[in-house]
Amino acid sequence: MSEHSVRLLSPASGTIIPIGQVPDKVFASQGVGDGFGVANPASGEMRTPVAGKITMVAKTGHAIGIRTEEGLDLLVHLGIDTVELEGKPFTLNVERGAQVEAGEVFGTMDTQAIEDAGKNTTIIVAVTNSKKKLEAIEVEEHQVNAGELAVEVTLRAAKPAAEAGAAGAAGAAAAAAADKQDSGKAVAQQRPAELSGFDALAWDILNLIGGKENVKSVTHCITRERFYLHDESKANDAAVAELEGVIDVVKAGGQYQVVIGPDVEDVYDAIVKQLGEDKAAGEQEAVEQKPRPDSAIGWVKQGFSSLIGVITGSMIPIIGLLAASGIIKGILSLLTTFNVTTQDSNTFQIINAMSDSVFYFLPIFVGFTAAKRLGADPIIVAIIGGVLTHPSIVDLSGQEASRDFLSVPLNGDFFGLPINIASYSYSIFPIIVAAWVASKVEPWLKRIVPNTVRMIFVPLLEVVIVSLAILLVLGPVVMLISGGIANAIQWLYDLSPTISGLFIGGFYQVLVIFGLHWAVIPLVAQDIANTGHSYLNAIISATMVAQGGAALAILVKSKIQKIKGLAGPATISAFCGVTEPAMYGLNLKYGRTFIMASIGGAAGGLLTGLFNVNMWGFTGSLIGFTSFVNPDGLDFSFWGFLIASGVALAVSFTLTYLFGFKDSDVEQAREVKKVRLGNREPVAK
Repeated sequence: MSEHSVRLLSPASGTIIPIGQVPDKVFASQGVGDGFGVANPASGEMRTPVAGKITMVAKTGHAIGIRTEEGLDLLVHLGIDTVELEGKPFTLNVERGAQVEAGEVFGTMDTQAIEDAGKNTTIIVAVTNSKKKLEAIEVEEHQVNAGELAVEVTLRAAKPAAEAGAAGAAGAAAAAAADKQDSGKAVAQQRPAELSGFDALAWDILNLIGGKENVKSVTHCITRERFYLHDESKANDAAVAELEGVIDVVKAGGQYQVVIGPDVEDVYDAIVKQLGEDKAAGEQEAVEQKPRPDSAIGWVKQGFSSLIGVITGSMIPIIGLLAASGIIKGILSLLTTFNVTTQDSNTFQIINAMSDSVFYFLPIFVGFTAAKRLGADPIIVAIIGGVLTHPSIVDLSGQEASRDFLSVPLNGDFFGLPINIASYSYSIFPIIVAAWVASKVEPWLKRIVPNTVRMIFVPLLEVVIVSLAILLVLGPVVMLISGGIANAIQWLYDLSPTISGLFIGGFYQVLVIFGLHWAVIPLVAQDIANTGHSYLNAIISATMVAQGGAALAILVKSKIQKIKGLAGPATISAFCGVTEPAMYGLNLKYGRTFIMASIGGAAGGLLTGLFNVNMWGFTGSLIGFTSFVNPDGLDFSFWGFLIASGVALAVSFTLTYLFGFKDSDVEQAREVKKVRLGNREPVAK
C-alpha cells in the first residue's frame, strides 16, 4: 500500500458492490460521497472500516461517522431507510469522540428484524469528502468476511507550494467549491449526538451558514428564519436547502432566509437557544452595519429594503392576531345573518370587542413591535400608541374643521396653533414613524439626562416629544400619504375591477417572491380598519387558493413519496392563507407549476373583480370564507368568493396536472433563489 492510499475494510460479511448499485437513489448518485456497499450482509457484529475518531453516532443506532488521520470523513450507514426503525435492530457500543482501530467491533445489526420491517439490509460506506480527498476508488464485486479488505482508495496528493501558487486563483476557487460541497455532509457528522429534532436542525443550519459567529441577528416570519449574516459567502446554500426540515433558501433585503414552513417557530426557538437571546433582538444593529451605498440608486435600494424590513418586522408578530380577528368577525356576521344574535344584544357586543380590539388598538401593538425592530423602548412606544388611541384624541378627531390648509382640514388647536387632529385608531403607519422618531430621540435623551433621574425623565420627555411630533406634524402628513395611496389603489380598481382582478390575480404572488407583498399587507390591513372591507384582499385570496391548487395537483399526480410529503402540508398551508411552502417547496422549483398556478390566480382574480367580490376580514384563502360574509347580511360577495375560488382551484389544478408537473421534473429541479431588488438575474435557475 502506498503512502497515498487507504485500505477500507468491510463492516460485515457479504458482497462488496459499487456504490452506484446501492438500492438508494441518494447514495447511488454519490450525493453523500463515493464509496461502496455491502449487499446481503450477515447479522451480528459490525466492524469499523478504518482507524480514526468517531465523529457521529446516530441516536437511532443506524449510522456512525469516522474521521481518519488522513482527513477522510466516512459514513457507515446500516441498511436503507432504517432510521424509521427507531434503533430496534441495532446495538452500538461506541461514543462520539472515541478512537477506534480498523476492524474493531462497534456494534451489532439484526438483519432479520430489518427484513421483517420491509427494509433493505445493504450497508453503505461513503467517503463524504471524497471530492476533496479521493483521487480514485475502484470497487470490484466480491465476497468478503467482516473486517476483510473491501477496497483500497487513492488519496489526492498535496500540491507543492510552488505548484499551488502557479495554479492561481482558479485552483483555490475549485478547492473552496469542493470544501463547500462537502461541508453539509461533514456538519451532520460533527453534530453533538445529544441533539435531536428541532435542536439538531438548528445546529445544522447555524453551522452551514458560517457558524454562530457569522450571525449578526435572526428573526422569523410565518414560514422563514431570517438571518442577517456578516458574510453571506460563508453560507452553503445548497447544503442548507437539502436539510431535512428545510424547504428552500432565499435571499432578499440583506437577509439570508431559510424557508421552514409550519415548524418555523419551533426551529426559531432552537436557533435562539443556541445563538443567545442577544442576537434575537439585535436586528437594527445588523441593518446599520450594512455597507454604505456608493450611488443614488444604491441609496434608494437600501432605503426601500430597510423600509420593507421595518414593515415586515413590525407586522409579522401581529399577522396571526389580524387573521384570528377576521375569522371571529366573519363568524359574528354569520350569527347575525341567521338571527342567532342581534347587533343590540350583549352577546354581539362581547364578541364584537373580541374581533375588533386588535384593529382598534393597532397603534399600541404595532408600536411595540416596531420599536423592537428599530431599537427603541417598546413599552414607551406602546404608550405613545395609547396616546394616539386615547378616547379624548378620538373625540377631538371627530370635531368639525374650522378651516383647511392645503386641503388638510384643521379641526383643532394646540396653544392657539391650528392643527389637524386625525383619528389614529386602526392606523399602522403613523406609529411606525413614531417608533423611528423614538429610536433617534431616545439615545439623545440618554446622553443629556443625568443618570440619577434618567429612569423618570427619559420616558417622560420621550413620550411628550414623540407624541407631539406625531400629533402636530408627522401624523397628519403620514395619514395624508397613506390615504392617498389607498385612494389611488381604489381608483385603479374602480377603473375596471375585472382587468384589475386579472392583473393582480396573475402577478401578486410574484411580489411574494421579491418580498414586496409586505408593502401591500399594511395597506390591506389599514383599508379593512378604516372602511371595514377590502376589494384588493379578495383578489389576493384567489391567488392563495391557486397556489394551493397547484400543490394539490402535485400531491395527486406524483408517485415520489418525498414529493407527496412536501405537497400535502404545502396544500393545507396555502388553503390556510400561507403560500410560501407551496411556492418555495414545489411550484417555483418545478418552473411550469408556478406559471400554471399564476394562470389559475389570474382566472380567480378576474372573476373576483367581475363579481365585485368584497372582503370584510383579513384572513383569505379557503379558511377565510367567513371574511366574505357582509356584516349587513349575506350577499353575492360570499357566492362570488366560492365561484372565484373554485375556478382558481380548478384551473391551477388541471393545468398543473396536465402540463405543469411530472415526476421526471424532480431530477431536474431548479435551485430557487429570491431576487434582490434591481437584480436582473432570473428568479429560478
